[in-house]
Amino acid sequence: MKVKGRVWRFGDDVNTDVIFPGKYTYTVTEPEDMAKHAMEDADPEFAKGVQEGDVIVAGRNFGCGSSREQAVTAPKYAGVGAIIAKSFARIYFRNCINQGLPILSLPEVDEIQPGDEVEVVLEEGLVRDLTTGKEYRAKPLPPFIMDIITAGGLIPSLKKKLGTE
Repeated sequence: MKVKGRVWRFGDDVNTDVIFPGKYTYTVTEPEDMAKHAMEDADPEFAKGVQEGDVIVAGRNFGCGSSREQAVTAPKYAGVGAIIAKSFARIYFRNCINQGLPILSLPEVDEIQPGDEVEVVLEEGLVRDLTTGKEYRAKPLPPFIMDIITAGGLIPSLKKKLGTE
């Protein structure tokens, strides 16, 4: 699975209330509407400017805070093709897998700059910065996780396995 897009940079400890503002938790319920508020508190222009396949690159502990799935749904439906960070909050990492949003941990993210064009080859854990020509290697996700992501998330993956899709 390949993802290719422009980089949107964020720092350390980006919490779920920044990814999808908590004030919308009970009033915005449709994924397409959630997308309009993705990353709103970190970059008010993000939801308007993000394009299909763009990649969020962040520092340590991305997705800390509450375990709300809206914090995965909003960037996914906004068009984010993958999230790459130095590290992730454990529950956020798993929620990304469950929702089918590609995710990789990469210690060298500081070298990747906002606006760079990157290509992510998920099965290999390969991140190519097409702007600078540099390549980075993350630990690839195991095949069973890749199966969930390529199916579009945990529910579609289970339906596929059970033959009820």
